[in-house]
Amino acid sequence: MNQKANKSDTGDNATVEMSGGKALAKMLQLHEVGPMFGMAGFQLLPFYAAIRELGLAHTLINDERSGAFMADAWARVTGRPGVCDATLGPGATNLLTSMTESLNAGIAMIAIAGDANRTHAWKNMTQETRQVEMLRPAVKELIRVEIGERIPEHVRRAYSVATAGRPGPVLLDVPEDISHGVFEFAASELYADPTTTHAPSRRTRPARADIARAAAVLARAKRPVILAGGGVHISGAHQELTAFAEEQSIPVGHTLSGKGAIACTHKFSLGLFGRYDRTANDILKTADAILVVGCKLGEIATKRYTIPRPGIPIIHLDILPEEIGRWAQTDVALCGDAREGLAELRDALNDGAKSRSAARAGYLAEIYTGKAKWRADVEPRLTSDEVPVNMARMVHELNNILPENAILVADGGFAAHWTGLLYDTKCAGRGFIVDRGMASIGYGVSGGIGAQLAAPDRPVFALTGDGGLNMTLGDLETAARLGVPVTVLVVNNAASGYIKALQHAMFGGQYQSADLSDLNYAILAENLGCRGIRVEHPDQLADAFRTALDNRDKPNVIDIVVTRDAGKMLPGVDNRTAPIKKGDRIA
Repeated sequence: MNQKANKSDTGDNATVEMSGGKALAKMLQLHEVGPMFGMAGFQLLPFYAAIRELGLAHTLINDERSGAFMADAWARVTGRPGVCDATLGPGATNLLTSMTESLNAGIAMIAIAGDANRTHAWKNMTQETRQVEMLRPAVKELIRVEIGERIPEHVRRAYSVATAGRPGPVLLDVPEDISHGVFEFAASELYADPTTTHAPSRRTRPARADIARAAAVLARAKRPVILAGGGVHISGAHQELTAFAEEQSIPVGHTLSGKGAIACTHKFSLGLFGRYDRTANDILKTADAILVVGCKLGEIATKRYTIPRPGIPIIHLDILPEEIGRWAQTDVALCGDAREGLAELRDALNDGAKSRSAARAGYLAEIYTGKAKWRADVEPRLTSDEVPVNMARMVHELNNILPENAILVADGGFAAHWTGLLYDTKCAGRGFIVDRGMASIGYGVSGGIGAQLAAPDRPVFALTGDGGLNMTLGDLETAARLGVPVTVLVVNNAASGYIKALQHAMFGGQYQSADLSDLNYAILAENLGCRGIRVEHPDQLADAFRTALDNRDKPNVIDIVVTRDAGKMLPGVDNRTAPIKKGDRIA
């Protein structure tokens, strides 16, 4: 694609007259926009009319938060900015949680919000509120459209900001009179910069001197570890990371967002580190060098800032310089794109790579032994015949059944914790999507819809709890109306499970406001136009998953009745070693 191909086909010296809403739609078309998600209000009706006229894809959603989550997941899979819209007031404020998720997670998004007619603003216009002030902290940049003729420039700016550096959401705030007004646009202004239609659009490399310093630290390390975060996926750096780890014989631990930075089944994968881990935390205790790649080292990843231990040399590669050294002392700061930075490190450490790998053979053998022991310890839970279903058995069956190209979307809470710990991606790349920017409950189904629309030929399974599904039940109607063959797995424990487990761990089984109604979500799903399957015994899991894989004519909802025992709800190697105990401070 070249820039000329994205120009309007009208002569460069001509002018084009159209509404502000149509100009918005036209500029999105020039940026090769994907499916958009939103709910119309009067303010954006010309925009909707232009979407129909131009033949663009748009989906009516049941809640603006869910629409933005769909766009977020679509962006994670495609690497292109997702697009959503909302009317003024309650529509715009419903975007707040979703936009903050995308901002914290570094996901490129374009949101369009209608706003009040400027002629009558602040005279108690219907639904008017201070949405600009409320949404500004939730986005990377907020662009208020005050001059209709500047719409092409503003849309280009939105794409440029959303995809540059650390990606993020941009909000275009469009007053009613701008959307409905008719303006003259210079044809030469109706173009898109094709480099900004994919994130990251601008790549930077760390300074040469810093690369040399980092290479020196890693070259002399006998027990180095790589800690990978979601920035690896944002950068598309998973192949570079895998090659680097293999060449240098360095094991890789990952955050929830970083799962798939290296295949979980790779011999160098340590799995999750932090609050829940397999063997990574023990390896970190004796590490003599740590390379952090695209990871903020936040609370969950560091067990509330207790790992890694002080004194280990840390090299931190991140696109945002202000993230480096935020709380942990950093010995070498590498400011730049993850893929480019890893490529530079590979070149710098090319000489002597074979000898270093040979020297680390004993270290790697120790890691393999630890992984085998962990697997043996956890095996009884993975194959448990407990009724109701043990969560570990459910994830184990997913590992057995899902193909290599599958995408698993995990909602906040238990869905993320259990799959983060036990689910294994079989190849490197974004095969696991989790909303850790805000860890909001309610992402699962909408994220699954967005991911399935982004990858129609790949099986997408979305895991949510009954609490998460209750918050977004209307998303099942959206999925059925679209005919999206996403499979929704409902972890049905008739509770706000994570909260109930925490109350059990900290207060000995004294529960407050933690229980839900025990519903049959398979029946509800059927009534909403989906295929419903109820699983009450672990031996039914595999057949249910295969049925979903084989039947992609409409959404599948698998209602899985899991343990009601709060003492068994927290993920861990066994029920006696919960990672949280009474007296711990829990975020």
